[in-house]
This record gives sequence, C-alpha cells and structure tokens, in this order.
Amino acid sequence: MARKSPEVNAGSMADIAFLLLIFFLVTTTIETDSGINRKLPPMEDVIDPPIIKERNIFTVVVNKNNDILVEEKPMELRDIRSAAVKFLDNGGGVGEEACDYCKGERDKSSSDNPEKAIISLKNDRETDYKVYISVQNELVAAYNVLRDREFISLYPNERMTFVEANKFYSDPRTSPKLKAKLKPKLDVLKRMYPQKLSEAEPSKLK
Repeated sequence: MARKSPEVNAGSMADIAFLLLIFFLVTTTIETDSGINRKLPPMEDVIDPPIIKERNIFTVVVNKNNDILVEEKPMELRDIRSAAVKFLDNGGGVGEEACDYCKGERDKSSSDNPEKAIISLKNDRETDYKVYISVQNELVAAYNVLRDREFISLYPNERMTFVEANKFYSDPRTSPKLKAKLKPKLDVLKRMYPQKLSEAEPSKLK
C-alpha cells in the first residue's frame, strides 16, 4: 500500500506575499531626477529697460566643442571662478556708483560695482550638459567666495561662512530663533553681492 505524501498547507502564502510586498514598498528608495536649484525672479512690467554698460557685462560662452570663451578669450574651467571674482569685486565706479567695500583693481574698463555687474552665460545646443553645469557652478561659486569673505569680516562672532549660514537657514531642522537671527545678515550679503547670472537661450555657435 503506497503512502501518501503529507500536503503542504498553502493557505497563508497569499498573506505572506502581501506582507512582503508591503515591506519592499516601504523600504525601497526610489531615485528621482533632481534639477538645478534656482529661484526665479518675480515678473515685473519693465517699461523702460535700464541701459547696461558693456563694461558691466562679463560674457562667458561655451561652444559646441565645449571650449570656454570668457570675454571672447579661451579660458580653462579652473580659472573661471577667479576671473569672475575679479570682475564682480572690481569696484571701478565713481561717485554714486562707487563701491567702498570692493577690494578689486578698480579698473575703469571693468565693472562699476557688484550691483551693476552682470554675468552672461551662453551655450551652444550641442554643448555637453556636464560642461555647462560645471561652468555654471564655478560662476555661482564666485559669488559665494565674495559673500563668504564679507560675512566673516562683518560677523566674526558667528564663526561660519555665508555658505554655511545659508545652509543652516535653509535646513528645516534649524530652530526659528536661529533662522530669525541669520536672515537679516544673509540679506545684507545678498544686497552687497547680488547674484545677477543671466543664462541666455542656447543657440548654434561657431
């Protein structure tokens, strides 16, 4: 007489599968593409656009071959930050356009003051995205270099840089009291060195 094999009770398999499904849904991290963190300025009705002097514009172009041209001259990526700092901190203005905190060369052919200084970044449609972002990062870093310098000079008791203070301010875990303390100081530096980075529409460049 043949012996029957004991049957496996599969009644709870559906429950186990459901629990496993919930477990993996809860614990799995889904990667998402992140864009560039930029706050767009509010829209304003400009009737008479201001006249911008050519010396107050710092032009940076990245062509289809990923060559970087600053003021129509070739430049390496590692040199862009210092060149932008030199332009922003030039302080070549006189009278009402003078900059009493700028430490630049005060070259009359360069920017009058940080408020007037504009950095224009333009790229070709065939420019590598990685190269474009690297150039953009160096230009943003130039503003942070100057803001860090002045923040340390104005607020030495804070024992931090502008970038560090801004990071604390943006952190949701930071207490409201500390945010209220940092905000006016951050605003002062943003007024001293406003980030005026103009990014033109990509086009076909030679």
